Amino acid sequence: MKNDQIEFLGYGDVVIDTFIELIHAWIEDDNPEKKQELCMHFGDKIPYKKEVNVKATGNAPNAVNAAGKLGLKTGLVTNVGGDDNGKAILKALEEKGVNTDHITIHPDKDSNHNYILRYKEERTILVHHVEYDYRLPNLKVGPQWMYLSSLAHNSLEHHHEIADFLRDHPETKLAFQPGTFQMKLGYDKLRDLYELTELFFCNKEEAQKILETTEDDIKVLMKKMHDLGPNIVVITDGPRGSYVYDGEVAWHGPMYPDPAPPVDRTGAGDSFSATFTAALAMGRSIEKALMMGPINSMSVVQHIGAQAGHLTLAEIEKFLEEAPADYKPEKI
Repeated sequence: MKNDQIEFLGYGDVVIDTFIELIHAWIEDDNPEKKQELCMHFGDKIPYKKEVNVKATGNAPNAVNAAGKLGLKTGLVTNVGGDDNGKAILKALEEKGVNTDHITIHPDKDSNHNYILRYKEERTILVHHVEYDYRLPNLKVGPQWMYLSSLAHNSLEHHHEIADFLRDHPETKLAFQPGTFQMKLGYDKLRDLYELTELFFCNKEEAQKILETTEDDIKVLMKKMHDLGPNIVVITDGPRGSYVYDGEVAWHGPMYPDPAPPVDRTGAGDSFSATFTAALAMGRSIEKALMMGPINSMSVVQHIGAQAGHLTLAEIEKFLEEAPADYKPEKI
């Protein structure tokens, strides 16, 4: 690695998360789709337990934080407004040692700010993406890994610019964890990115959506996704664990046992994907990466917010030493 090369470059929107813990709420599924709905009394003054603000979060920033805790040299390509929230985001990133040279400040715009309603161990996120003028980073040398995730809905053309950047920088491997807008675009509109992807992450339902299929067999879903271009496909399936396919071999990895009931599931997927990517960046095998990722997820859900539970490499190695005997990937 060249001295000025960033090992793990996050690429995606950054946000401040405000967590609001609800007291008087309930869950119903009396709707045509039978999906769970968070319910509160309409028109009332509703007390809440507490509020927690988490700065510099979002899919890509969460991944950057996880990779940085593991010891990688990190950076972030993103946008902030000229408001106080933007200043707070930059300060938080700099305090964590993240390279902020490629963050664009938009003086006349606000920064992204999400509100997260917490009820028991689940959360409902109120999201608003500010539309920024996305720009490519000016890098002398491409990063070892670029971790691309959520961007706003005005970013379609910018995705093609990212693909051009990757073609011009063969030293860079792409890890792609699509956000909501990127999944809505589907495969055809992002064909060039899929074909340049080294490592792809999504959950089972997201894979079905991207592939426009009702196929239920994860091994089939992974092979179909691999056919779109990614060299390594990772699909998570909640409590059933995670699955990986590299074009030749498929693995299944279990979840790491929770030490206590989850407090907040925000960022669990980001921590898994980032840790898996970081493991490969550090030269670990796919099997080892599949064991390391769930440990960071297990830790994250024991805390409020997506980053408070991120572990160091030494801490993850300790959990591996103390893991149950059956905690290991199996070929499927």
